[in-house]
Amino acid sequence: MSVFVNNIILIGFMGTGKTTLGRLLAERLQWSFVDCDERIVDRAGMSIADVFTKQGEDAFRALESEVIDDVLRSTQQVVSTGGGSVLRAANRQRMKQGGLVIALTADKATILRRVQGDAARPLLQGDAETRIEQLLEERKGAYDFAHLFIDTAQLTVDQAIERVVRSLDKG
Repeated sequence: MSVFVNNIILIGFMGTGKTTLGRLLAERLQWSFVDCDERIVDRAGMSIADVFTKQGEDAFRALESEVIDDVLRSTQQVVSTGGGSVLRAANRQRMKQGGLVIALTADKATILRRVQGDAARPLLQGDAETRIEQLLEERKGAYDFAHLFIDTAQLTVDQAIERVVRSLDKG
């Protein structure tokens, strides 16, 4: 790698491939993979859906911010963040300082196909298509602080990984 990047932080809406791409990218770079949602579950001692139900979204977002801050104290990691982690300005700032921020994107139909029927996604309860439209609208512009954007609906996982690796080589 010709450019020094201490971490790669993957952001994007749910279903854009942050975890899938992140695991394989970390393997390719021989770095650690960190899934912030898994860390939240470990720290909370319950599922994300249970945190939302029992403690509310504000408590979840506070825990998410703590986890992001803790995770980004280490280096040589590919970090997969939750889709809503960008909602707090402090998280966006911390991510931008913590490494190369890559926003994964996909069109609404691709997102719906990937996440439909996933009961572990508390923000999608009810009509998933309507909720996705609402959330995409609410989060419009929230991912714009990223250094790099990759449309995962248009690429295979291997192609997306190649695009990241090429960006590291270019600097």
